[in-house]
Order: sequence, then C-alpha cells, then structure tokens
Amino acid sequence: MKNPAKNAAKKPVMNVVDSSAWLEYFADGANAGYFAAPIEDTEHLLVPCLCIYEVFKRVRQQRDESDALQAVALMQQGTLIELDATLALEAARLSTTRRLPMADSIILATAKSHQAILWTQDADFQDMPGVNYRAKR
Repeated sequence: MKNPAKNAAKKPVMNVVDSSAWLEYFADGANAGYFAAPIEDTEHLLVPCLCIYEVFKRVRQQRDESDALQAVALMQQGTLIELDATLALEAARLSTTRRLPMADSIILATAKSHQAILWTQDADFQDMPGVNYRAKR
C-alpha cells in the first residue's frame, strides 16, 4: 500500500523579506545578492504592508517619490499581507516575549503565521529559528 503522505504535494516554502533587506536590494548593497533570490521569486514572496510603508518612506527620503513608487511596484509583485487583528495580537505577543520593536514584531508575526522564512539583515532577528539573517556589511 502506498503512503499518502509521500504522494502529497509539498507545500512550497514562502518567504518574507524585511524592510532592511529590501532597502539593501534596492541600493545594490553588499548583501543585495543574498536577498535577490527570495525577492525575485515573486510566486513565493509575501510582503507585509508595513514593509511597503517603511521602504516607500526611506526611498522617498533618500531619492525621490518616483523611485519610491517604482520600489513599491516591485514589492507588490509578491502577495501583500494586511495587518489584521489576529496578526496584530500575535505581533504584540512576540514583541513582549522577544523584546522586539513594533515593526519587527509585525514582520516576524507575518512570517510565522504563513510558515515562511524571514530574510533580513536586522540584528534584532539574529539567531532566531525560521530566519535567514545576514549581517549588514
């Protein structure tokens, strides 16, 4: 008899890229290549709306609105994840248990709620399970 678990399709691994990694990618920084694969695999990319806010704001400050809108357009090729009450409560729990700032806890909660890998260069996430961390160079 065949094992149905073996024949079941594997659920694809999803990715969440945090704002620091998006900004590194857009700036073509030293770690841009590390973050390219999850960013460019838009089929498996989840984008917290909070990252849209953070990236748009920073790119607009450093460059201009046109560049910021282009960055956001690229980000929106992934699946946008809205902040709802369930996600907000989980983020608050993570914030208090792991002593994370609000934005970091929302991004981590988003990744965890979708069993996704979190890609980052934010030291707040160093050594956490389910996180691919690369130190900023």
